[in-house]
Amino acid sequence: MGDVMDRQSNARPVIIKRKKIIKGGGHHGGAWKVAYADFVTAMMAFFMLMWLLNATTEKQRKGLADYFSPTIPITRISGGGSDAFGGDDITTSGQKPESGTSTPEPIAASEGGEDAAPTDAKMEAELIEKALLARGGESMTMERAMRHVVTKVTDEGMVIEIFDLDDVPLFEGLTATPMPVLDDIATLLAEVLSLAANKLAVNGHVRSFPITLVENPAWALSAARAQAMRSHLQQFGLDSERVARIGGFADKKPATANPMAIRNNRIEIILLRSNR
Repeated sequence: MGDVMDRQSNARPVIIKRKKIIKGGGHHGGAWKVAYADFVTAMMAFFMLMWLLNATTEKQRKGLADYFSPTIPITRISGGGSDAFGGDDITTSGQKPESGTSTPEPIAASEGGEDAAPTDAKMEAELIEKALLARGGESMTMERAMRHVVTKVTDEGMVIEIFDLDDVPLFEGLTATPMPVLDDIATLLAEVLSLAANKLAVNGHVRSFPITLVENPAWALSAARAQAMRSHLQQFGLDSERVARIGGFADKKPATANPMAIRNNRIEIILLRSNR
Protein backbone atom coordinates (compact mmCIF):
# COMPACT_ATOMS: atom_id res chain seq x y z
CA MET A 1 0.00 0.00 0.00
CA GLY A 2 2.86 2.33 0.87
CA ASP A 3 4.58 1.61 -2.47
CA VAL A 4 1.47 2.63 -4.35
CA MET A 5 1.26 5.92 -2.49
CA ASP A 6 4.93 6.71 -3.18
CA ARG A 7 4.51 6.09 -6.89
CA GLN A 8 1.51 8.40 -7.03
CA SER A 9 3.32 11.22 -5.23
CA ASN A 10 6.34 10.99 -7.54
CA ALA A 11 4.24 11.01 -10.75
CA ARG A 12 4.55 14.10 -13.01
CA PRO A 13 1.69 16.56 -12.79
CA VAL A 14 -0.71 16.50 -15.73
CA ILE A 15 -0.69 19.81 -17.74
CA ILE A 16 -3.64 20.50 -20.02
CA LYS A 17 -2.93 22.90 -22.93
CA ARG A 18 -5.83 24.51 -24.75
CA LYS A 19 -5.18 25.91 -28.22
CA LYS A 20 -7.22 28.81 -29.55
CA ILE A 21 -8.23 28.09 -33.12
CA ILE A 22 -8.54 31.21 -35.31
CA LYS A 23 -10.53 30.74 -38.44
CA GLY A 24 -9.69 32.70 -41.57
CA GLY A 25 -6.57 34.69 -42.33
CA GLY A 26 -6.40 36.59 -39.03
CA HIS A 27 -6.41 40.36 -38.34
CA HIS A 28 -4.09 42.38 -40.61
CA GLY A 29 -4.72 45.86 -39.14
CA GLY A 30 -6.86 48.82 -40.43
CA ALA A 31 -4.20 50.78 -42.33
CA TRP A 32 -5.64 49.70 -45.68
CA LYS A 33 -8.97 51.32 -44.78
CA VAL A 34 -7.28 54.67 -44.17
CA ALA A 35 -5.39 54.41 -47.46
CA TYR A 36 -8.58 53.52 -49.32
CA ALA A 37 -10.46 56.45 -47.78
CA ASP A 38 -7.66 58.82 -48.82
CA PHE A 39 -7.79 57.42 -52.34
CA VAL A 40 -11.57 57.90 -52.62
CA THR A 41 -11.29 61.46 -51.25
CA ALA A 42 -8.55 62.30 -53.76
CA MET A 43 -10.60 60.90 -56.64
CA MET A 44 -13.65 62.92 -55.56
CA ALA A 45 -11.57 66.10 -55.38
CA PHE A 46 -10.11 65.34 -58.82
CA PHE A 47 -13.52 64.89 -60.45
CA MET A 48 -14.82 68.07 -58.76
CA LEU A 49 -11.83 69.98 -60.12
CA MET A 50 -12.42 68.66 -63.63
CA TRP A 51 -16.09 69.61 -63.40
CA LEU A 52 -15.27 73.15 -62.23
CA LEU A 53 -12.80 73.63 -65.07
CA ASN A 54 -15.44 72.69 -67.62
CA ALA A 55 -18.38 74.46 -65.97
CA THR A 56 -16.80 77.91 -65.38
CA THR A 57 -15.51 80.71 -67.57
CA GLU A 58 -11.98 82.07 -67.52
CA LYS A 59 -13.13 85.13 -65.55
CA GLN A 60 -14.90 82.96 -62.96
CA ARG A 61 -11.84 80.73 -62.58
CA LYS A 62 -9.70 83.83 -62.00
CA GLY A 63 -12.14 84.98 -59.34
CA LEU A 64 -12.03 81.59 -57.60
CA ALA A 65 -8.23 81.60 -57.66
CA ASP A 66 -8.09 85.12 -56.24
CA TYR A 67 -10.53 84.16 -53.48
CA PHE A 68 -7.96 81.73 -52.09
CA SER A 69 -5.00 84.07 -52.57
CA PRO A 70 -3.77 85.94 -49.45
CA THR A 71 -4.11 89.43 -50.88
CA ILE A 72 -5.12 92.84 -49.51
CA PRO A 73 -7.84 94.51 -51.61
CA ILE A 74 -7.82 98.26 -52.17
CA THR A 75 -11.60 98.51 -51.96
CA ARG A 76 -13.99 97.40 -49.26
CA ILE A 77 -15.36 94.71 -51.57
CA SER A 78 -13.16 91.89 -52.89
CA GLY A 79 -13.30 88.32 -54.09
CA GLY A 80 -14.94 86.85 -57.17
CA GLY A 81 -17.88 89.18 -57.18
CA SER A 82 -18.93 92.06 -59.41
CA ASP A 83 -16.87 94.77 -57.81
CA ALA A 84 -14.56 97.26 -59.43
CA PHE A 85 -12.05 94.56 -60.28
CA GLY A 86 -14.43 91.87 -61.48
CA GLY A 87 -12.95 89.33 -59.07
CA ASP A 88 -9.36 90.52 -59.37
CA ASP A 89 -7.05 92.06 -56.80
CA ILE A 90 -4.21 94.55 -56.91
CA THR A 91 -1.64 91.81 -57.45
CA THR A 92 -2.93 91.30 -61.00
CA SER A 93 -0.46 93.91 -62.20
CA GLY A 94 1.98 93.46 -59.32
CA GLN A 95 1.43 97.00 -58.02
CA LYS A 96 0.41 98.35 -54.63
CA PRO A 97 -1.48 101.56 -53.92
CA GLU A 98 0.75 104.38 -52.78
CA SER A 99 -0.01 107.95 -51.80
CA GLY A 100 2.09 110.87 -52.97
CA THR A 101 3.72 109.00 -55.86
CA SER A 102 4.46 110.59 -59.20
CA THR A 103 1.72 110.56 -61.85
CA PRO A 104 2.07 107.54 -64.18
CA GLU A 105 1.87 107.88 -67.93
CA PRO A 106 -1.62 107.63 -69.46
CA ILE A 107 -2.59 104.21 -70.71
CA ALA A 108 -4.69 103.48 -73.77
CA ALA A 109 -6.97 100.54 -74.34
CA SER A 110 -5.37 97.75 -76.36
CA GLU A 111 -6.52 97.03 -79.87
CA GLY A 112 -6.37 93.29 -79.21
CA GLY A 113 -10.13 92.82 -79.63
CA GLU A 114 -12.55 91.11 -77.25
CA ASP A 115 -9.89 89.01 -75.49
CA ALA A 116 -7.93 92.08 -74.50
CA ALA A 117 -10.94 94.12 -73.29
CA PRO A 118 -11.30 92.57 -69.80
CA THR A 119 -7.59 93.11 -69.10
CA ASP A 120 -7.84 96.74 -70.21
CA ALA A 121 -10.78 97.35 -67.90
CA LYS A 122 -8.92 95.80 -64.96
CA MET A 123 -5.88 97.94 -65.58
CA GLU A 124 -8.04 101.06 -65.81
CA ALA A 125 -9.91 100.11 -62.64
CA GLU A 126 -6.70 99.60 -60.69
CA LEU A 127 -5.14 102.83 -61.90
CA ILE A 128 -8.22 105.02 -61.39
CA GLU A 129 -9.12 103.40 -58.07
CA LYS A 130 -5.64 103.97 -56.64
CA ALA A 131 -5.64 107.58 -57.80
CA LEU A 132 -9.08 108.25 -56.32
CA LEU A 133 -8.06 106.74 -52.99
CA ALA A 134 -4.84 108.73 -52.91
CA ARG A 135 -6.51 112.05 -53.78
CA GLY A 136 -9.58 111.39 -51.66
CA GLY A 137 -7.48 111.14 -48.52
CA GLU A 138 -5.55 114.37 -49.05
CA SER A 139 -8.03 116.71 -47.34
CA MET A 140 -11.43 116.86 -45.70
CA THR A 141 -12.79 118.57 -48.82
CA MET A 142 -11.74 115.70 -51.07
CA GLU A 143 -12.92 113.17 -48.52
CA ARG A 144 -16.37 114.76 -48.52
CA ALA A 145 -16.36 114.78 -52.32
CA MET A 146 -15.53 111.06 -52.41
CA ARG A 147 -18.72 110.29 -50.49
CA HIS A 148 -20.55 110.89 -53.78
CA VAL A 149 -18.37 108.56 -55.87
CA VAL A 150 -18.37 104.81 -56.50
CA THR A 151 -16.73 102.79 -59.29
CA LYS A 152 -17.59 99.56 -61.07
CA VAL A 153 -16.73 97.67 -64.27
CA THR A 154 -19.38 96.86 -66.89
CA ASP A 155 -19.39 95.57 -70.45
CA GLU A 156 -18.92 99.13 -71.71
CA GLY A 157 -15.88 99.80 -69.52
CA MET A 158 -15.09 101.29 -66.16
CA VAL A 159 -17.93 103.39 -64.69
CA ILE A 160 -17.39 106.27 -62.25
CA GLU A 161 -20.78 107.00 -60.69
CA ILE A 162 -21.43 110.37 -59.00
CA PHE A 163 -24.69 110.57 -57.05
CA ASP A 164 -26.77 112.81 -54.80
CA LEU A 165 -26.71 112.38 -51.04
CA ASP A 166 -29.82 113.11 -49.00
CA ASP A 167 -28.22 116.19 -47.47
CA VAL A 168 -25.89 117.20 -50.32
CA PRO A 169 -27.29 117.33 -53.88
CA LEU A 170 -25.05 117.70 -56.92
CA PHE A 171 -27.29 120.22 -58.69
CA GLU A 172 -29.49 123.05 -57.52
CA GLY A 173 -33.13 121.94 -57.24
CA LEU A 174 -34.62 120.68 -60.50
CA THR A 175 -31.99 122.41 -62.60
CA ALA A 176 -28.65 121.58 -64.21
CA THR A 177 -26.82 124.26 -62.19
CA PRO A 178 -23.90 122.59 -60.36
CA MET A 179 -23.59 122.91 -56.60
CA PRO A 180 -20.15 123.75 -55.07
CA VAL A 181 -19.48 120.10 -54.23
CA LEU A 182 -19.50 119.32 -57.96
CA ASP A 183 -16.57 121.70 -58.41
CA ASP A 184 -14.50 119.58 -56.03
CA ILE A 185 -15.59 116.36 -57.74
CA ALA A 186 -14.86 117.74 -61.23
CA THR A 187 -11.40 118.90 -60.08
CA LEU A 188 -10.65 115.43 -58.76
CA LEU A 189 -12.00 113.56 -61.77
CA ALA A 190 -10.37 115.81 -64.38
CA GLU A 191 -6.98 114.95 -62.86
CA VAL A 192 -7.68 111.26 -62.35
CA LEU A 193 -9.17 110.73 -65.81
CA SER A 194 -5.99 112.10 -67.37
CA LEU A 195 -4.27 108.87 -66.24
CA ALA A 196 -6.06 106.99 -69.03
CA ALA A 197 -6.42 107.81 -72.72
CA ASN A 198 -9.78 106.09 -73.30
CA LYS A 199 -12.74 107.90 -74.81
CA LEU A 200 -15.48 108.86 -72.35
CA ALA A 201 -19.25 108.71 -72.20
CA VAL A 202 -21.22 110.96 -69.83
CA ASN A 203 -24.72 109.76 -68.88
CA GLY A 204 -27.32 111.57 -66.80
CA HIS A 205 -29.96 109.84 -64.65
CA VAL A 206 -32.67 111.27 -62.39
CA ARG A 207 -35.18 109.83 -59.95
CA SER A 208 -38.81 109.27 -60.91
CA PHE A 209 -41.24 112.13 -60.48
CA PRO A 210 -44.87 111.86 -59.34
CA ILE A 211 -47.20 110.89 -62.17
CA THR A 212 -49.41 113.87 -61.28
CA LEU A 213 -46.97 116.25 -63.00
CA VAL A 214 -48.40 117.73 -66.19
CA GLU A 215 -45.02 117.51 -67.95
CA ASN A 216 -42.36 115.06 -66.80
CA PRO A 217 -38.98 116.87 -66.75
CA ALA A 218 -36.91 113.67 -66.40
CA TRP A 219 -35.67 113.44 -70.00
CA ALA A 220 -34.66 117.05 -70.42
CA LEU A 221 -33.20 117.29 -66.92
CA SER A 222 -31.05 114.16 -67.20
CA ALA A 223 -29.65 115.27 -70.57
CA ALA A 224 -29.00 118.82 -69.32
CA ARG A 225 -27.14 117.52 -66.26
CA ALA A 226 -24.97 115.23 -68.40
CA GLN A 227 -24.13 118.20 -70.60
CA ALA A 228 -23.34 120.32 -67.53
CA MET A 229 -21.02 117.61 -66.18
CA ARG A 230 -19.16 117.43 -69.49
CA SER A 231 -18.74 121.20 -69.49
CA HIS A 232 -17.62 121.16 -65.87
CA LEU A 233 -14.96 118.51 -66.52
CA GLN A 234 -13.60 120.48 -69.46
CA GLN A 235 -13.57 123.64 -67.36
CA PHE A 236 -11.32 121.87 -64.84
CA GLY A 237 -8.87 120.52 -67.41
CA LEU A 238 -10.35 117.51 -69.23
CA ASP A 239 -9.55 117.36 -72.96
CA SER A 240 -12.80 117.94 -74.89
CA GLU A 241 -11.72 115.40 -77.53
CA ARG A 242 -12.00 112.63 -74.94
CA VAL A 243 -15.80 112.84 -74.75
CA ALA A 244 -17.31 110.44 -77.30
CA ARG A 245 -20.98 110.79 -76.39
CA ILE A 246 -23.45 112.28 -73.92
CA GLY A 247 -26.75 110.72 -72.94
CA GLY A 248 -29.81 111.47 -70.83
CA PHE A 249 -31.62 108.37 -69.55
CA ALA A 250 -34.34 110.07 -67.50
CA ASP A 251 -35.60 107.67 -64.80
CA LYS A 252 -35.43 104.53 -66.95
CA LYS A 253 -32.42 102.95 -65.22
CA PRO A 254 -32.91 103.36 -61.45
CA ALA A 255 -30.00 102.40 -59.21
CA THR A 256 -32.26 101.40 -56.29
CA ALA A 257 -35.43 99.40 -55.78
CA ASN A 258 -37.28 102.63 -55.08
CA PRO A 259 -37.25 104.63 -58.35
CA MET A 260 -38.11 107.85 -56.47
CA ALA A 261 -35.09 107.60 -54.12
CA ILE A 262 -32.60 110.48 -54.16
CA ARG A 263 -29.82 107.97 -54.88
CA ASN A 264 -31.12 107.70 -58.46
CA ASN A 265 -30.04 111.28 -59.19
CA ARG A 266 -26.61 110.53 -60.60
CA ILE A 267 -24.06 111.08 -63.35
CA GLU A 268 -22.11 108.20 -64.90
CA ILE A 269 -18.71 108.78 -66.49
CA ILE A 270 -17.65 105.70 -68.46
CA LEU A 271 -14.11 105.00 -69.63
CA LEU A 272 -15.06 103.23 -72.83
CA ARG A 273 -13.25 100.14 -74.03
CA SER A 274 -11.57 100.30 -77.41
CA ASN A 275 -14.28 98.21 -79.08
CA ARG A 276 -17.19 100.32 -77.77
